[in-house]
Amino acid sequence: MTRFLFACDSFKGTISSARSAELLAEEAAAFFPNAAFSSLEAADGGEGTVDALVASLGGERVTLIVADPLGRPVEASYGLLPGGLAVIEMAAASGLPLLSLAERNPLRTSTYGTGELIADVLVRGVRDITLAIGGSATNDCGMGAMRALGARFVGESGEELEGVGADLARVRRIDLSGVDERVAKTSFHVMCDVDNPLVGSRGATYTFGPQKGADPECADELEAGMASFATVLADTFGVDVSGQAGMGAAGGLGAAARLFLDAEVVGGVDRVLDLVGFDEALVGCDLCVTGEGHADSQSAHGKVVSGVAARCRAAGVPCVAVVGGMNADATELFGCGVGALVPTVVDVSSIEEVLAAAEANFRLAAQRTFALLSIGKGLG
Repeated sequence: MTRFLFACDSFKGTISSARSAELLAEEAAAFFPNAAFSSLEAADGGEGTVDALVASLGGERVTLIVADPLGRPVEASYGLLPGGLAVIEMAAASGLPLLSLAERNPLRTSTYGTGELIADVLVRGVRDITLAIGGSATNDCGMGAMRALGARFVGESGEELEGVGADLARVRRIDLSGVDERVAKTSFHVMCDVDNPLVGSRGATYTFGPQKGADPECADELEAGMASFATVLADTFGVDVSGQAGMGAAGGLGAAARLFLDAEVVGGVDRVLDLVGFDEALVGCDLCVTGEGHADSQSAHGKVVSGVAARCRAAGVPCVAVVGGMNADATELFGCGVGALVPTVVDVSSIEEVLAAAEANFRLAAQRTFALLSIGKGLG
């Protein structure tokens, strides 16, 4: 019996990971009526990670009111998973989509709401927390989040600072005496697929600041503040992590998680695939179909398609990727273990038309995929 495994990322704003698996199964059955199908929801540590893990593992979502990047109340959720695990997307509380274009200003934003989510998990007795830190609106080096957990950031005159980006240069001392004692008893894992350091031309500010609203003058101010704050961090913890890969993720939250939470930094897609049991599900399969909304050269670096394909290659299982669209450089995925790329777009269309027809086009791409596979099986 032919066995297929479906493990797609969500096609942002159009098709969920779960729906893509349903469509693939429906079309596969037409060409392989006696085949067996299984599916897993996949994500890369960014948007949709909580949904994928809760759906795959049978957990539950917990929703509460926390502070958004500007301190306003916002409803945010995290996932409680079987086995005493929790997963938090920082974007739920501190993400860029929570702000309008006019509101984006990393001098004024804070990760405090993310810290409130962590604190709520700790209160529930969970002692294994995974943080997905993509999509942030912040450049506060995690000060806000750590304040929510009890750390105090003290200025020149002994005043406690709010912990927004503009406060980076003002911090003279960090008081850890009030940090929630449950932090030290908890294992933290940070999903991070960028290798940017905390400071410098490839650091948090200059690389990601512009998309968060930082003009050149603002970026220079933030970079100077981050360099100053990095010195305070080194004095406080006895180690300088500012040049280490990944510490600039999420406006420096990567560095804060490493130092304040003793977090393990892991690849996002690999952490998700481990948690959902991808390797076990792949055993005995003849083919895996993965996919994402758009494939380009970045897809080969820490995205769902490349992560799934690499594991398929290691297991000796062929892998096909169905993608919404693709650039010419998406062929880098062949080097990751993808055997074929099947784009869904079939005509020259506007982006609005493509999004409106996303499901219909995905179904057509699935038909083409399994039609070709059936021909290949017959030839074989």
